[in-house]
Amino acid sequence: MTCGTIHGVGLGPGAADLMSVRADRLVRGTRHIAYFRKAGRRGHARTIVSDMLRADAVEYAMDYPVTTEIPVDHPDYNDRLAAFYARCTAHLAALARAGEDVVVLCEGDPFFYGSFMHLHARLRAQVPVAVVPAITGMSGAWTASGQPITWGDDVLTIATATLPEAELARRIRDTDALVVMKIGRHLAKLRRAVAAAGRTGEAWLVEYAAMPNERVRPLAEADDTAPYFAILLIHGRGRRP
Repeated sequence: MTCGTIHGVGLGPGAADLMSVRADRLVRGTRHIAYFRKAGRRGHARTIVSDMLRADAVEYAMDYPVTTEIPVDHPDYNDRLAAFYARCTAHLAALARAGEDVVVLCEGDPFFYGSFMHLHARLRAQVPVAVVPAITGMSGAWTASGQPITWGDDVLTIATATLPEAELARRIRDTDALVVMKIGRHLAKLRRAVAAAGRTGEAWLVEYAAMPNERVRPLAEADDTAPYFAILLIHGRGRRP
């Protein structure tokens, strides 16, 4: 029997019409579709493709065992996630060995801060795996801001707000252009780090980029909390003709 393929399909920043032609074709054609979600939620990836699935599609929802309930440095955090990814890997590999192709939905790009990377690392030695790249959330964010993120020789730094405050401040101070992901409950810390780097006046907060409730504001005017889909930007001001 021919082995099936696991396709990690990037959906882009959040609008179905920003998906690639290849991603659209795979999502519409697949019988087996898998996606990550927080337990009890439909999941953003599943929502994006809600009008695209075959009538006979078989869905496999992968419910995270933990998101923000315990800190990432807690001893149980990695253990619980590792066991979760192992279960998902076993299920997907069994489908592929039975000759079935499976599409795994990935918000943004599968290889950019995505959960699919953890499946890919476990699956690639067992069954065929293919990846469909996509427009990243950060690209959607700087497009929403209406300004180029880099000019000329600008250096772009991509950081996560989960970094220690002093490290964040250093990286913000030492770069030309900046993207900060994974903000959420770390917004207050990030705001302090931006201020310590002396760049509050340059910073923008983009929420829900490329989605119907998209919002772009100077960081100084933003609320004290940020949603999951929030990205901070500092635009480069480099060389121009």
